Amino acid sequence: MRIQSEGHVETVTQLLESIKDVGRDAFRGGYTRPVYSTAELDLRGWFVEQAGRRGLEVETDRNGVIWAWWGQPSDGALVTGSHLDSVPGGGAFDGPLGVASALAAVDLLRARGTAPSRPLAITVFPEEEGSRFGVACLGSRLLTGAIDTNKALNLRDADGNTFADVARANGLDPRYMGPDAEALARIGDFVELHVEQGIGLGTDGPGIAVGSSVLGHGRWKLSIHGQGNHAGTTLMADRADPMVAAAQIIVAVRQAAARQPDARATVGRIVPVPGGTNVIPSRVDLWLDARHPDDRVTAHLVEGIHGRAQRVAAEEGCTVTLTEESYSNTVHFDAGLTGRISGLLPHAPVLATGAGHDAGVLAGFVPSAMLFVRNPSGISHSPEEHVADRDADAGAAALADVLAGLL
Repeated sequence: MRIQSEGHVETVTQLLESIKDVGRDAFRGGYTRPVYSTAELDLRGWFVEQAGRRGLEVETDRNGVIWAWWGQPSDGALVTGSHLDSVPGGGAFDGPLGVASALAAVDLLRARGTAPSRPLAITVFPEEEGSRFGVACLGSRLLTGAIDTNKALNLRDADGNTFADVARANGLDPRYMGPDAEALARIGDFVELHVEQGIGLGTDGPGIAVGSSVLGHGRWKLSIHGQGNHAGTTLMADRADPMVAAAQIIVAVRQAAARQPDARATVGRIVPVPGGTNVIPSRVDLWLDARHPDDRVTAHLVEGIHGRAQRVAAEEGCTVTLTEESYSNTVHFDAGLTGRISGLLPHAPVLATGAGHDAGVLAGFVPSAMLFVRNPSGISHSPEEHVADRDADAGAAALADVLAGLL
């Protein structure tokens, strides 16, 4: 396999161009790359090939995390990376920008003649978005023990496949999945570069920011149970229609979040059962995403939404159950590491983020930090997500500067 020449630097734009057709979604627009789908597997193969071209030693751990090593794998390494999976109809940069930037940063370090004084690894974490199995950052949660292993293995996708079965079909042994102290010990410092998913960097000035914190956030499933029946023969007065209750609950979610400063609450997915046009549903499932800087406020917000949902459901002759699927507390990145990075990037502002990341999970276990690259539209999880070529290149250069300073 050809090793990248010492002076050759492949730009982030060139790297992303090489995967631009992988996982395109003709229906939603953008990209749909759920974990262990054909598209995500193709991207994993692309990363392994790119790492091999650079002479990096590649391994996949027991939780499906890919590691590409510059230097002998050992404890206390400097690690960077991100993810390659996407939300349904997502943008081109959420995840892959961080992976491509890490590869480009290795090229830049080599072109500068940098020789690492400790090992450097690039990682690719699986199921960061949680778009297939419903729990975000599943790979990093398994690695760190931030999720119960049995719970993770029994998660099911929309087709009823368990995570254990899908993992097994992709070469992993579920018996050995879960907390991996040996792998975690290899991370001395973790730095994740990511597209900014808001508009904090604006359209002028520095295109790179240093992350300060990740907003506390969680996912809950609300199941509204009613009476399935015939749409033509059931009089309106005789119905216990969970879809009507679901519609009112969705409006109540927005109202509850709007009343609480700094809160965000969203229903982005709703599934009626059985889902026929001429059928009154017997059940409607909807998923709530709620976030706030204060974890106590988030809990209070969700409690209030649940109470309102119960009242609305009862008025329609239905019942409702609430199940927490995942929750991550508000995370503040390691002050020492963040301070060192800010010293290496003196013109980069410091920004908090409302989006979850693997770095946020790892922060509870190892010193972690983030870099954000400008997204001039402020739109993410959408085909309209964008990073200009010059900002992508600046991001890779900034990451190289940070890695060099930390090495």
